[in-house]
Amino acid sequence: MTNNDFKLEQHLPLVAIIRGVQPEDAIRVTQILIEEGFTMIEVPLNSPDALTSIKRLVEHFGSDYLIGAGTVTTPEQARSVIETGANLVVTPNFNEQVVKMSALAGCVTFPGVVTPSEAFAALAAGATGLKLFPISMLGLDGFKALNSVLPKGTICFPVGGINPSVESMKPYLDLGAKGFGLGASLYKPGLSDDEIRANAKGFVEALANV
Repeated sequence: MTNNDFKLEQHLPLVAIIRGVQPEDAIRVTQILIEEGFTMIEVPLNSPDALTSIKRLVEHFGSDYLIGAGTVTTPEQARSVIETGANLVVTPNFNEQVVKMSALAGCVTFPGVVTPSEAFAALAAGATGLKLFPISMLGLDGFKALNSVLPKGTICFPVGGINPSVESMKPYLDLGAKGFGLGASLYKPGLSDDEIRANAKGFVEALANV
C-alpha cells in the first residue's frame, strides 16, 4: 500500500492513534484493533521507543495495513520512520520537507493543518489527505468554510476530541469529513484488552450508524 494506490474506500476511515504504547504491547494492541476492523494504525513518535514498535508492527502485519508514525515533525524523523518500512506518516503540523519526503517514499501522508494556506501547501507537496488538528480550533463553522474551498474529494480527517458517538461524528461527516483520527478515547496506556476492544467496537458501531 503506497500513496499512489491508496483508496480510502478500502479502509475503515478511522486512524487508531496508539500514543504511549510500549513495544512489547504494540502487536497485541494492534491485533485487537485489526480484529475490530481498523486498518490504519499510528504510533506517535513521542511514545516509548516508538520506532521499535513501528518496526515490529510492520514486520508482523506486513503491507496489508497502513502502519506508521504520528507526531513526525522533522525530516530526520521522517527518514527514520521510512527506514522502518512504515507506509503511513502523520504529522501535527505542516512541514513541506516532511510531506515531500514521505510522499516520495510512497507513504500515505496526513499532515496537520488548520488554515487554508497550510492545507493547499500540504496538498501541493503531495499529501494524501489532511489531518485537521486540533479540530477544536476550526469547529464546525471553520471546517465548513475550509472544506468549501478545498479541491473536490480532498480527504479531511478531524482529529482531537472525537468520541465514539453519532453525535460526535455526524456533524463533521455531514460537512464533508471522510473519517477521523482517534486518540485517548480509543487507546491510552493502562487500558485492559477488553477496554481497548470495547472502545474500538464503540467507534466502529457509531460510524456505521451515522
